[in-house]
Amino acid sequence: MSTAETTTMPPHTEVPSETIPRVAIRFAGDSGDGMQLTGGQFTNTSALLGNDFATFPDFPAEIRAPRGTTFGVSGFQVHFANENIHTPGDIVNALVAMNPAAFKVHIVDVEPGGIVIVNSDEFTKGNLKKAGYEAGYNPLEDEDLVSQYRLFQIPMSRMTRESLAGGEESVRDIDRCRNMYALGIAYWLYHRPLDATLDFFDHYLNKQKKRPDLAALNEKALKAGYYFGETAELFATRYDVAPAKMPPGTYRKIAGNEAAAIGFVTAAQKAGKQLVYAGYPITPASDLMHALARYKQFDVKMMQAEDEIGAVCCAIGASFAGALGMSGTSGPGMALKAEAMALAVILELPLVVVDVQRAGPSTGMPTKTEQADLLTAMYGRPGEAPVVVVAPQSPADCFAMAIEAVRLAVHCMCPVVYLSDASLATGAEPWLIPDLDSIPAIKIEHPTAVEGEKFEPYARDAETLARPWAIPGQVGLEHRLGGLEKDEQTGNVSYDPENHDNMIRLRAEKVARAASVIPPLVVEGAADAKTLILGWGGTYGSIATAAQRLEQQGIHVARAHLRYLNPMPANIEQVLRQYDQIIVPEINTGQLAMLLRARYLVDVASINHIRGRSFQVGELVDEIKGLLKNDGQVKTS
Repeated sequence: MSTAETTTMPPHTEVPSETIPRVAIRFAGDSGDGMQLTGGQFTNTSALLGNDFATFPDFPAEIRAPRGTTFGVSGFQVHFANENIHTPGDIVNALVAMNPAAFKVHIVDVEPGGIVIVNSDEFTKGNLKKAGYEAGYNPLEDEDLVSQYRLFQIPMSRMTRESLAGGEESVRDIDRCRNMYALGIAYWLYHRPLDATLDFFDHYLNKQKKRPDLAALNEKALKAGYYFGETAELFATRYDVAPAKMPPGTYRKIAGNEAAAIGFVTAAQKAGKQLVYAGYPITPASDLMHALARYKQFDVKMMQAEDEIGAVCCAIGASFAGALGMSGTSGPGMALKAEAMALAVILELPLVVVDVQRAGPSTGMPTKTEQADLLTAMYGRPGEAPVVVVAPQSPADCFAMAIEAVRLAVHCMCPVVYLSDASLATGAEPWLIPDLDSIPAIKIEHPTAVEGEKFEPYARDAETLARPWAIPGQVGLEHRLGGLEKDEQTGNVSYDPENHDNMIRLRAEKVARAASVIPPLVVEGAADAKTLILGWGGTYGSIATAAQRLEQQGIHVARAHLRYLNPMPANIEQVLRQYDQIIVPEINTGQLAMLLRARYLVDVASINHIRGRSFQVGELVDEIKGLLKNDGQVKTS
């Protein structure tokens, strides 16, 4: 879409409008109420209007939790603005709650005076009991509670049925349109056009699913909700959020897993290689496999293996055969892939393993986010088995770091771990589609046989220490590979103590030398700052916004974000020693902080939350301020 693109708006009413800079709206209901679809459509429409946005899909892991219960609530938050934003927002300005359970779970996040729209039909005695309210209590009748918000009770279930009555459709199909009725109200309230969602009905339900009846039902429900807002005289004000000023170009909405898939396909094309992805379904990494399966026209081969071990071994085999081997997983799957990744280390073959981190340990909270796999990525293999580790910092950055992962895998001839997380994988933001010609080619030179010379499969490039990537089955390039230690010259099996010592150090040095081909760490913020806020991965948005708020309060801090974890940028020690204070916020118990202390002998103060979600900016600001002494020194954490 173009940022300047305009869409058709339904006729305006005389209700006064107020222009505001940003809104965070959350749709919440049962996991079967279509809240993810509702939030996604609201996001698409906001994107077409040129708003900057960030999303936070929040849903239970259970396929279908008992209906009406708090642990079955599904939510989708959209933060849209007329300026550059980085997070889905700390507080909710407007909540649309489809039942008592959704109201109970999410009302605590709504700002005082915020808008709360509830489907009052669902606040029945039975549903209130399922939501865990005491017998005889209805929160909508609690004056102390509702006086804190602008509460709008709308009988959406009844209104939806009445607006769709007269046809042959089942009650079940009609009731499933309540989310579109609610979306119509939200569209009216925030001056959003209906066009994009109507196009979605036509494309998806009518043409793709061959269900014109459902397309018509949803269209009627959406319009009914919109015109309810128009005619009910319930709302005293409507709200406008102007387009954001963004660099010119063509944008699209993109989620992290989707961006990663496009990035890996682009990298394979830039390398002139077939991409072979072997995976096993696991939340929240499965979307990556689903996305790659749609790119077979770009010579992508995707296979679902019998388990995580089989998947990564298939990817290693693909790399041995000369393709780009990839596998992907989430937390528990990394443990299963560990030994095979160590095999790839000693084979010295390019391999990319995607780890979409989720809250653990074990099954943990599989739809919630965490950054607790950093040490697993760094050291979670038997023996000394170093690999390259990279981490995207935003959903759109997943594209760029996917290309970097492939580039480094073939540069170093070693595995690369790509550390995404659940918030990046499912969150979305605008993405400026790059000029593909501006992305450099990934150069790969396979060895060829030279008459009279014996091929040495472990003869290394003097600069990178990478061994040659020989395609099997070629005369003169015959060689064997396996998990046993190699002679550093011939590649034959060797138990020589000195050779083993040398090979361990060579493989480590090869990874360390990759620092010469990664960009330096960039520091932003006040030049006179004595405190550096250093983050990595998916915490970028929260840290950047927190640093901006501190600056607005007259507190000077510098900030930097690591996208390369192993090796780290060559200038990191120089950067660390420029500051009196270093604060590292992480969604774990302090894994990066521990690495920095051990490697560079610097004092680091940690801020650690392990709550299954990204940092709240307000909390982060308060905690950073709490670590600062008046004289600019860090308190003991």
